[in-house]
Amino acid sequence: MSQVRSAPELDSRRRRRDSDDESGERDLDTRRHRRRSPSSESCSSSGDDDRSRRHRHDESSRRRQRDQSHRRDRGGHDERRRRSPQRRKEPTPPPPLLPEMIPGRTGGIYIPPFRMAQMMREVEDKSSAEYQRLSWDALKKSINGLVNKVNATNVKNIVPELFAENLVRGRGLFCQSCIKSQMASPGFTDVFAALVAVVNTKFPEIGRLLLVRVVLQLKRAYKRNDKPQLLAATKFIAHLVIAHELVALELLTVLLENPTDDSVEVAVGFVKECGAMLQDLSPQGLHAIFERFRGILHEGEIDKRVQFLIEGLFAIRKAKFQGFPAIRPELDLVEQEDQFTHEISLEDELDPETNLNVFRGNPNFAEDEKAYENLKRSILGAESSDDEEGSDDSSDEDAEEESDDEEDEEQMEIRDQTETNLINLRRTIYLTIMSSVDFEEAGHKLLKIKLEPGQEMELCIMLLECCSQERTYLRYYGLLGQRFCMINKVYQDNFEKCFVQQYSMIHRLETNKLRNVAKFFAHLLGTDALPWHVLAYIRLTEEDTTSSSRIFIKILFQELSEHLGIRLLNERLNDPNMQDSFDSIFPKDHPKNTRFSINFFTSIGLGGITETLREYLKNMPRLIMQKQKPASSESDSSDSGSGSDSYSSESESSSDESDRKRNKRRKKAYWYWSNSKRLDEPNMQDYFFSIFPRDHPKNTSFSTNFFTSIGLGCITMTMSEIT
Repeated sequence: MSQVRSAPELDSRRRRRDSDDESGERDLDTRRHRRRSPSSESCSSSGDDDRSRRHRHDESSRRRQRDQSHRRDRGGHDERRRRSPQRRKEPTPPPPLLPEMIPGRTGGIYIPPFRMAQMMREVEDKSSAEYQRLSWDALKKSINGLVNKVNATNVKNIVPELFAENLVRGRGLFCQSCIKSQMASPGFTDVFAALVAVVNTKFPEIGRLLLVRVVLQLKRAYKRNDKPQLLAATKFIAHLVIAHELVALELLTVLLENPTDDSVEVAVGFVKECGAMLQDLSPQGLHAIFERFRGILHEGEIDKRVQFLIEGLFAIRKAKFQGFPAIRPELDLVEQEDQFTHEISLEDELDPETNLNVFRGNPNFAEDEKAYENLKRSILGAESSDDEEGSDDSSDEDAEEESDDEEDEEQMEIRDQTETNLINLRRTIYLTIMSSVDFEEAGHKLLKIKLEPGQEMELCIMLLECCSQERTYLRYYGLLGQRFCMINKVYQDNFEKCFVQQYSMIHRLETNKLRNVAKFFAHLLGTDALPWHVLAYIRLTEEDTTSSSRIFIKILFQELSEHLGIRLLNERLNDPNMQDSFDSIFPKDHPKNTRFSINFFTSIGLGGITETLREYLKNMPRLIMQKQKPASSESDSSDSGSGSDSYSSESESSSDESDRKRNKRRKKAYWYWSNSKRLDEPNMQDYFFSIFPRDHPKNTSFSTNFFTSIGLGCITMTMSEIT
């Protein structure tokens, strides 16, 4: 049966529970500070209950505090909402001023380019510190950008842009940017050195400042044993042509004075880079350096790897530093007489002028800028104009200038001096010829190529060139050339020019190319694709031909005889209408040339085409006499008074000439007979025994054959009987 308790009883029970909780907490604290004993294990169950009650009590207290803070925050927020029912958007603050935007000495926060240009336009006083700082930052960014994007191909374009900047004011920035870029990219050291060399021609102070800073960097790296930085600095000095050769020799002396593995390795790399230059400027100094290397090598106190480096350096020197040029041709931008060299010693006290890297106000800023503008005009020429003038022009003037530029572009003709289009055309023709299956396909494809007037010659040259490059002659090329000659007479005229050109330079061709070219033109002549009057360019004489041209003529006519046959070829060559073109091949101007032509064709197996020429040579004396008779009759008719006397004198002269020939033959026969009689005299046989030996049949036969070969066989009759 449940009993209902009253309110006083519940309150007393709650107070009793709270007092029990407090006493439990006090007991727990005392147990924490008290050293635990084995007897405490028996009380573990009661301690766990107290700990759980205390944990629940802490959780409830933290929950109450969190609810109270939340109610306070919500009440304050409601009160603020009641006080200000409408929130106002505050305007964005203006951009901070320049001194606040760029804190520090050498750097600042990033400002976009358009914002920088806007700020420079808003500054009214061009000589104020704010404007100077803005221009300094713009100059720094411009110089760093130009130095970072320079390479061997665009260095000629970067130099004018670099001179357009105020290098006198930013000389420290330029030197700093070059050194940092070279340290980051040692492979572009020669490019940076070429850029510095060009700047040094106009501003020698900048070149000296950069050399001073590089030398100081080298000394600093040498003292710190910083090998990467030392290698970069020595490589930069090796490529700096503005440095005197004594700087290089002094540096090598310092590196090799107390040789270590690292110092010798650095010295070897340095000599590789600048050895070619030292060989030209100071060969004795370079010889002394190599003697020091030889001494180090003989001492043998360094590592084997470094010894191999020294031996490789000697091999490079023996090859005259091939592969390590002093200056690459594309980077040789400065003439020798325009170059300034600076002599600096490693022991001197040098000032790097680091204050030039930091912005400092200049009270004469406007005057210095105008002075550099004048200097820039003198360097770059009158074409350089100020950027400010272009920005101040009106829109009408800009429109007029644009129209003038368009007219100039229309009038300007661009001429390609590199012949890129011609090379591409030749490549297309070559690929078409080599990729076609037969001559018909090749001709169809080549006719589709759009050739400008005058480019038909390129097709003929490429066809002939492809034919000459083959190992053996292919009829494919002859048929293709025949097709083009039949299509258009322009190609026929071009092949005729190619024939003349090839024959004039036939001595330059190899035997294989010569054979292919001769067979190609023989095909064109045999098919009447090429007119036969081109043979008029060949003059077949001993003086006008060479061994190469004779081989060309031989192959040409042998191919014609195989293609046409000897009978048809003979008919073509005896055509009365073409005799003027063949007179140079079958000359009749002199018996010597006629015999040479006959002997040539007979030796190559084509003697049948020289029958007419043989008859002409046989009848040549009679023709000469016939030519002389009209001349004598004309002289007789002119001299009517002394006609009979002249006739008698001519007859006497002709009879005297015949008698003279007859006497000459008799004397020659008598000479042979008398010589043979003298050689057969018994009293003289002892003297002739060495000429006509009889000691051995071999010697006797040799003497007999010798005299027989020279046409004196009659004097060896006695010896032949003995044999």
